[in-house]
Amino acid sequence: MRPTTAPLILTAAALVATAGLTACGGGSGSDPDTVKVAYNRSTDNKIRFKDNHLAAVKKQFEKANPGKKVELVPIQAQDNDYATKVQQMMRSPKTAPDLVYEDTFRINADIKAGYLRPLDDYLAKWKNWDQFVDTAKTAARAEDGKTYGVPDGTDTRGLWFNKDILAKAGLPADWAPKNWNQILDAARAIKKKVPGVIPLNVYTGKAPGETSVMQSFEMLLYGTGAAGDEPLYNPETKKWVTGGKGFQDSLAFLKTVYDEELGPDISDALDPNVGTTVFSEWLPEGKLAIALDGSWLGQNWLKTGGKPWPEWSKTLGQAPMPTQAGQAPGKVSMSGGWTWAISAKSKNPDLAWKFIEQFQTRKNAVRWDIVNAQIAVRKDVAKDPEYLSSMPGIRFFTGLVRYTHYRPALPVYPQVSSAIGEAMEAATTGDSSPGGAAKAYDEQLKSVTDGAVGG
Repeated sequence: MRPTTAPLILTAAALVATAGLTACGGGSGSDPDTVKVAYNRSTDNKIRFKDNHLAAVKKQFEKANPGKKVELVPIQAQDNDYATKVQQMMRSPKTAPDLVYEDTFRINADIKAGYLRPLDDYLAKWKNWDQFVDTAKTAARAEDGKTYGVPDGTDTRGLWFNKDILAKAGLPADWAPKNWNQILDAARAIKKKVPGVIPLNVYTGKAPGETSVMQSFEMLLYGTGAAGDEPLYNPETKKWVTGGKGFQDSLAFLKTVYDEELGPDISDALDPNVGTTVFSEWLPEGKLAIALDGSWLGQNWLKTGGKPWPEWSKTLGQAPMPTQAGQAPGKVSMSGGWTWAISAKSKNPDLAWKFIEQFQTRKNAVRWDIVNAQIAVRKDVAKDPEYLSSMPGIRFFTGLVRYTHYRPALPVYPQVSSAIGEAMEAATTGDSSPGGAAKAYDEQLKSVTDGAVGG
């Protein structure tokens, strides 16, 4: 997941307290001509691209809709506390915003809680919806079959590699492994021929949280079966899949990396801030050869990023993550992202929808994906010359959208993710075998899903 490096601005307790203060403003229903838009403001005070973009869209909206106003409601907090705050706000019509920025990781919990309004009636009449790729459309589709959010972009994941280090190990500049064994063989060659660098980073353990689960384990797991397999959750039976062969093979890959010392020291790997270390130290300082990581890394190395690195686009290459044995479709990626959703207690849903339409004009969609280093989820944006030339590697990571998967969009997923993190840590630290860790996962899975598990 995208790392957040700045200190927390608002604590969860403070956020809950401020929910009461927000009520004094009258909530979304106090003015039928004003749409209130709640979004997460970066905790890094140097980063305001989101605020600036929304301010520009607000100006466009108010010009196009005389007499209507947009009230931007920035919430400056880390992701967990942002979610707490907006949930507090959406519980009452007095405090509920009209429009809410929702992480696909959490949107179904808010849907189940009754906080969000289905958008199907609006989407049916909106011609731009046809431009969204099918996989992105499913990101905010609930178990009831209705869609509750409009995605504004996504991310993909693949292998980043240092071409200079790989050259010293006898590997080509256009290195592109076709299966897991070729990744491990490359890491072994680097360890032997280029001592002093970390051959391969694949995240693991509980502390890095969803960074480990999504960017590492699920990138492996979703490449273990046949094309079209759903290795975590079966939507037809509505049951979670137990830790079978693919699950255990994924744990075994991680175990091999750390048993053979092909990855970072285990104490570094289990550091909750290891993701920040990867982009701020290991890669730019030439300490890491291969990283299984996200499409957004380059944003950190631009002049406007937290770790400017002018040489990054020449030093680093990218390769798709292959499936386990190279079986069809041969490549795998995982995607997350955020959506715009309308609060169930909004008194101005039509006005909120109009703001979504303004945000999602083609020009605005292109500009947003550029300033936020997002991967396009719209076919017209993905073809736009300005978007395609916005940053080195953007074409590569956009090309992975066709191979990507989204996590199960279910409220219980965060608990399942936590159980996966524990299994990863047990296998990589040697506390348990991959089989034993999988069995422990199965027991937790039964507990958090009320027994809704299958083979």
